[in-house]
Amino acid sequence: MDDARNPYTPGAGLKPVELVGRDPQLRAVAVLRERTANQLVGRSVMLHGLRGVGKTVLLREMQNRLEAADWLTVAIEAQSERRAGQQVRRQLERGLVAGARRMQTRAERFSDKLHTALATISSFTVDVGVKLKVDLEPTKGRADSGDLELDLPELVADITPALQAAGIGFAVFADEIQDLDRETLAALLSTQHQAVQQGWPFYLFGAGLPSVPATLADVRPYAERQFEYHSIGQLSKAEAAEAYAGPAARSGARFDTDALSSLVDASAGYPYFVQEFGAHTWRAAAGPEVITVQDAILGRLSGGEALDSGFFLARWERATKSEQRLMQAMALDSGPSAVQDLVSRLGKRKLQDLSVTRSALIAKGLLYAPARGELAFTVPHMATYIMRRDDWSVHG
Repeated sequence: MDDARNPYTPGAGLKPVELVGRDPQLRAVAVLRERTANQLVGRSVMLHGLRGVGKTVLLREMQNRLEAADWLTVAIEAQSERRAGQQVRRQLERGLVAGARRMQTRAERFSDKLHTALATISSFTVDVGVKLKVDLEPTKGRADSGDLELDLPELVADITPALQAAGIGFAVFADEIQDLDRETLAALLSTQHQAVQQGWPFYLFGAGLPSVPATLADVRPYAERQFEYHSIGQLSKAEAAEAYAGPAARSGARFDTDALSSLVDASAGYPYFVQEFGAHTWRAAAGPEVITVQDAILGRLSGGEALDSGFFLARWERATKSEQRLMQAMALDSGPSAVQDLVSRLGKRKLQDLSVTRSALIAKGLLYAPARGELAFTVPHMATYIMRRDDWSVHG
């Protein structure tokens, strides 16, 4: 069928036509928005789960909904480059400048506290290279020390009174939050902690791998009580069917029953796979209205090839040869692998022999530790991909 009408959007972070199965998280944001409007403190949300479950899309949707309610919002993403902390601070600064400009266009909504907020933002962003168009000098001695753990609470303390008076808040959205440099993460968590104590409407939202709760608690032990932690997993069969059928209906098409059932099974409920198989099935279908089981079979084949050459291969090629051997050894397990078993499979003598490789794969976001002494893939179906590769070897 006409690819110009193809309603499926495979790709990292691309919003689907219909966002299904995530109502609890969106309700949590709506509740926080209403509590803030009523001058009440709430809790923000931390999303964690495997790759391909739609965490980034959901995080951005949360931000969009709060921004539509006139909240001051800033998006940041962990960086892997050298001086990553400085890069993230620049993201924060630029986001604040953009948000402050939006506040200026709606100045009638805010009290005279807006001047204090804008002056402190000017102070915090003095080195960013983008100036606020406001006839105010930066507030000297406020949020200008260069130490984020000192500056961020002062910034929030000065920004939030104007927002609070208007019944709105300030939210930072951090993607891949487990990879933030420790200094930035500590500053954000510490500021969130102070905000709760002081009644400031400041909220940190985040999305990342299953290791997020443990990572945050390691940086600041009280983080385990600061947030609503939401494990983002597979869609149910009914939700996956809706994720296929809804977009097709919007574009004037429908699936026959067997075709829809086949595609739901192929995706295993993972949103990224739904978009990939949906897009390829649409291209394979002759149409003009009904998508048949034969179309679905062709879509599964070409969609699977696309996943192998893109989604899976990109992760595989990030690993070194020794790291790939460890991943091959893990592929034999139907779930998390016991590190002690991997030591034996790879012909090693002790746990320490795998420690460097293990740490490197975790740092690259390819593995995580679901429990002490265990390792698991961060990518769904990675084990089956490894086993169907031409270079598959039981012993790596």
